[in-house]
Amino acid sequence: MNKASILAAALLLLSGMPTVAQTNLPKMTVVSVGDGDTLRVRNQQGQPVTIRLGCIDAPELKQNPWGQQSKARLQQLLKVGQSVQVRSIERDRYKRLVAEIFVNNRSVNLTMLQEGQAVVYRQYLQGCNSTKNQFLQAEASAKSKKLGFWNQSQPTMPWDFRRGKKTTQGTNTRSQVQQCDSSYPDICIPPNSVDLNCPDIPYRRFKVIPPDPHGFDRDGDGVGCER
Repeated sequence: MNKASILAAALLLLSGMPTVAQTNLPKMTVVSVGDGDTLRVRNQQGQPVTIRLGCIDAPELKQNPWGQQSKARLQQLLKVGQSVQVRSIERDRYKRLVAEIFVNNRSVNLTMLQEGQAVVYRQYLQGCNSTKNQFLQAEASAKSKKLGFWNQSQPTMPWDFRRGKKTTQGTNTRSQVQQCDSSYPDICIPPNSVDLNCPDIPYRRFKVIPPDPHGFDRDGDGVGCER
């Protein structure tokens, strides 16, 4: 290994940030940010693409104030019109592109973890095998420093919040399952709630099972609020 390669490797270790792989990653342009782990971009052909940040999970927008803070930070990191590099991982069940986003050869996914604006999504961490240790270390550091989402005594993980589980404090800490409409198994919409439309809720591209009382799945394809 020559001196330049040794220096580059040393800088990488010091920075704690993964660099882009040797092969050229496709560039896309940021259109909008939906929340702390989703965004819309345009690919090189000008087509819109919805991206779900891989291997991390950000608090939901209704997890005040953490969800709004996470979205705001991602908007700062990914400004509209900005060019980003995209490492594709897979397509999720909602047909979104799951990916790692890089700006100036730095992983935005990792930055969100380092700042406590997102948590490691361990269930899907295999998509980041080469950097999973960095991801786990970043989360542990943010948690120990009580940064962002971790600056609360009993945080409810985003996936638990979506399933209607809520951490409560008392003599014995336990999880309680809120009542949620069975038509929307991936999110929690209280049954018998007032009639809602897609603009009334922060969720997009979630599973819908009939009877779909709020009419979120207008085209009947099993996916609600696709736009």
